[in-house]
Amino acid sequence: MPEGVGASDLWIRIEKSAFRLDFCRGAEILASFPVALGSVTGDKEKRGDRRTPEGLFHVEQIQNASWWTHDFGDGQGPVEGAYGPWFIRLKTGWQGIGIHGTHDPGSIGTLVTEGCIRLLNDDIQWLRERTQVGMKVLIGP
Repeated sequence: MPEGVGASDLWIRIEKSAFRLDFCRGAEILASFPVALGSVTGDKEKRGDRRTPEGLFHVEQIQNASWWTHDFGDGQGPVEGAYGPWFIRLKTGWQGIGIHGTHDPGSIGTLVTEGCIRLLNDDIQWLRERTQVGMKVLIGP
């Protein structure tokens, strides 16, 4: 458990090597979800390196992303629903890192994102209903 998390505290753990997000209360795992991660392995070193950062962070903001679009630079143009229904923004020291849904369910379990943690839309909905601003998020290798 991360520093400062008590036995009844809710928190999120992401194990990059297992492509898994665990929603925890103290030492107990309440739910686990498969994720997609940054397309480049290792800890984030600089902006734009497509790595998912590692460390202890916290939820900074929860945003309705249902209307957001994103251009992946693949010649397809902006994609509607690219972030799914929710974007759980993390305070990591890096701009734009968060936990969100997807327009591409087949990408889950792969290295494909620009550094974010991507879940299936049903899973991000479940997580959003239980996540609060300030909640701790531990991202490990």
